[in-house]
Amino acid sequence: MFSLEMLLPYDFSPLTVIVFVTVLGLYVTGLRLMPSEDRPGALRIFTFLLGLGICYAVMQTVFDYYSQYMFFVHRGQHLILHHLGPFLMALANPLPVIRFWNRQIPQRVRPFLTPFGLVYRALQQPFIAAFLFVGLIYFWLWPSIHFDAMLSRDLYWIMNWSMLLDGMLFWWLIFDPRSPARSDAVGYGKRMLMLALVALPQMFLGAWIVFNRGMVYDVYEVCGRAWPMAPETDQLIGGVITWVPPAMMSIIAILIILRRAMHEDSKMTGKRDWKPQEAHQ
Repeated sequence: MFSLEMLLPYDFSPLTVIVFVTVLGLYVTGLRLMPSEDRPGALRIFTFLLGLGICYAVMQTVFDYYSQYMFFVHRGQHLILHHLGPFLMALANPLPVIRFWNRQIPQRVRPFLTPFGLVYRALQQPFIAAFLFVGLIYFWLWPSIHFDAMLSRDLYWIMNWSMLLDGMLFWWLIFDPRSPARSDAVGYGKRMLMLALVALPQMFLGAWIVFNRGMVYDVYEVCGRAWPMAPETDQLIGGVITWVPPAMMSIIAILIILRRAMHEDSKMTGKRDWKPQEAHQ
């Protein structure tokens, strides 16, 4: 039965609370101070807040407890941190709010931000972004590394934060609202290719976990499971979560990017058809 205690942190992290509250505060304040014509619509605002909220929920509620003692819940936690939450926030296009706050940064502070900008641009290279996106999943699911991460509080938090930050970088690259024709944004074809390429290794890893006859992640046997579930069932469900939902999200993202590309192409075609007529008149 649901109770308010389930919303309280299992392992309270002041840094996590501060970061999420700061992001929420900056977003809401930016919306209030922005000119009305620049503000995103209600659906986009809701989508961003939903993505932010579910990421917070899996890190600072009782969900985090179950993710430490059930493998399939842990895979659900990383599905949200690395895929669904960043997917929703990037899809909501917070670029107007980001640009608003960027204009508020004093000129004397900007030189100190240059190194961060260089790192960001390096990580947003398509090959690097795709490699990190898949590589981090494999890294933290390597049995010996996963064993240590689930038994070390510091490693556990590093694991979760790395998944969230990497997810934000990847999905922002995919859903960058800028037009590739008028900016240095990655082309739509490259984005769709990236989505297809990152889906395949995830499907392979999920299938390997599902069809593995032995216990791959025995750390949950050492710590004990939160529910009386057979270890094989826990691992099976966790493998399915690693396998199916990420692949489905890649397909959905490809369809979204394809729609954007077709929409932009139709606009460009319309302009080309209209200009000669205008000149003739």
